[in-house]
Amino acid sequence: MTETRDSTETPEQRPGDAKAARLGPPARLGLYYRQVVAELRKVVWPSRQQLMTYTLVVIVFVTVMIGIVALLDFVLSKGVLAVFG
Repeated sequence: MTETRDSTETPEQRPGDAKAARLGPPARLGLYYRQVVAELRKVVWPSRQQLMTYTLVVIVFVTVMIGIVALLDFVLSKGVLAVFG
């Protein structure tokens, strides 16, 4: 079955958008700033210990990946030199 949609409202239209469109640039900038601050207040920030743990995990992971890529590069370059050398 297909879903019927009210013909007076397009997907792009939302109730708050019409009000925002009538505001001037400084008012829209202020509204944007207030909305950003409101969203940032909803964020659950990690504790210092969690941040240190996450950072360490990322550094170890990146170091391991660098090692794997470097090893593959070395092996493949030696193989290419052996075949075409």
